[in-house]
Amino acid sequence: MKALKKIALAAMVTASLGAVSSSALADDPGRIVYSPTTAIEMTAGKVQVAIDALTAGTEAETVSKLIKDASDATKEINASDSVFRASTKANNMIKSARNHVKEGATQQAEQELRSAHQAILDLKKIL
Repeated sequence: MKALKKIALAAMVTASLGAVSSSALADDPGRIVYSPTTAIEMTAGKVQVAIDALTAGTEAETVSKLIKDASDATKEINASDSVFRASTKANNMIKSARNHVKEGATQQAEQELRSAHQAILDLKKIL
């Protein structure tokens, strides 16, 4: 009888672990996962769009939204720890550019965006 209780308990624990693990590891079906190279190119493209808007003299609020989109795109870059560190540095440059735009310092913002754009393109070399 003791052996039967132990076997039943072990089966229940195994079943509960299997149920919890599969739901915890399930992917979100609505989320698109990009390859690192694709994510880098997408982010670089968004930074370039922000640079173009800034140099064209677009109003600060619109440029700020474009920069925010570029900043959000850096979150899709997922490869290794060294790539993560470098993308974080590039994201900090993007955030700094956004702050400069809000302050009205467009020259500094453009310089930060160009540096960030180059830093993002350099991520491909780290891959």
